[in-house]
Amino acid sequence: MVFPIGFLARLPYAMTPLGTLLLLQHVTGSYAFAGAAAAAQSLAIGVGGVIVGQLADRISIRQLGVYMAIANAVALAGLLAATLTDRPTLLAAAILVGATQPQVGPLIRVHWSYLAQSRPEQPGLMTTALSYEAAADEASFIAGPAVVGLLAATWAPVPAGAPLTACIVLLLAAAAPVALLYTTAPERAPSRSAASPLPRTGLAAMCAAMAIMGAIFGTVQVGVTAHATAADNPSTGGLLYAALGAGSAIAGIAYAWIPSHVALRTRYRLFAFGLLVAMTLLPAGGTRLPFAAVILVAGIAIAPYMITIYAITERLAPTRVAITMTIVCAAGPVGTAAGQSLAGLLVEQFGYRAPFMLPPLLAAAALILV
Repeated sequence: MVFPIGFLARLPYAMTPLGTLLLLQHVTGSYAFAGAAAAAQSLAIGVGGVIVGQLADRISIRQLGVYMAIANAVALAGLLAATLTDRPTLLAAAILVGATQPQVGPLIRVHWSYLAQSRPEQPGLMTTALSYEAAADEASFIAGPAVVGLLAATWAPVPAGAPLTACIVLLLAAAAPVALLYTTAPERAPSRSAASPLPRTGLAAMCAAMAIMGAIFGTVQVGVTAHATAADNPSTGGLLYAALGAGSAIAGIAYAWIPSHVALRTRYRLFAFGLLVAMTLLPAGGTRLPFAAVILVAGIAIAPYMITIYAITERLAPTRVAITMTIVCAAGPVGTAAGQSLAGLLVEQFGYRAPFMLPPLLAAAALILV
């Protein structure tokens, strides 16, 4: 049951940013304000993730998942209601939506970690679970924006509010119920957690790695949108970005087939190098190489790298995996917001191809970090 409900439960995470952007632009008529509010919301997601991690150290992830799903549904309802007010209230409501994100992806990974700890006779369980979760994440980022576009185009009389209304339904019908299926922490964890300090150096390294990955997502998202607009076919931007997710989802499933004797450190080095190779192809997309093919190949390099980050994070502090996983995952949206902002400036100054010069640099930084 965790698999199908978990996929539906993470859709609001993929739908909310675009849904917020559409709603605020519709209400205010300003892309600048809507974009700034969406960026603030992404930063709030990162801050909220750290808070969720702290809370997960104190209460069960079941309770936390249910509480956050309900709180996020209420916050989304508040954002819809705020459309009748002024811009400062809209901004505050958008930030509150980000801060209350239920962090379904990180908490499901914590669930698998706890389950793997209780089943030492299944050594491959965690690797298989992380592979599925990576594929599910990418599939949600393909399906989520598509659902937003469909609802915004078809549901009257308030099409701009339809995606966020659907998010409320999904939160209450999927995110809250799936939290009740989470495995609770092993009995040994509470007694040792206080004596088990967080590995700050390792945690900082994984946060940096995830922030770099988020920045790559942000720059590619802006880049494909600008590329599609420059080609007088803006609707293809979403399809091109979906190709990135499709490639990553395929690679995420294949990750489970890697022989168990391949050490995690070896995987980290190998996939960081693969990420660099794939990202260096992006500047050639649309000129020397077919653009859609380049985006697809770039996506194939993403999931193995991210799965390895999750696997390393899970081992940093086995008795405090909830806080380490949520903190590392929270770095992603922060990196995405930074990548989107920088890529947007590059488009304004140097044209639509400029953002694609950033992913190779970011991937090089990831390899140096290894």
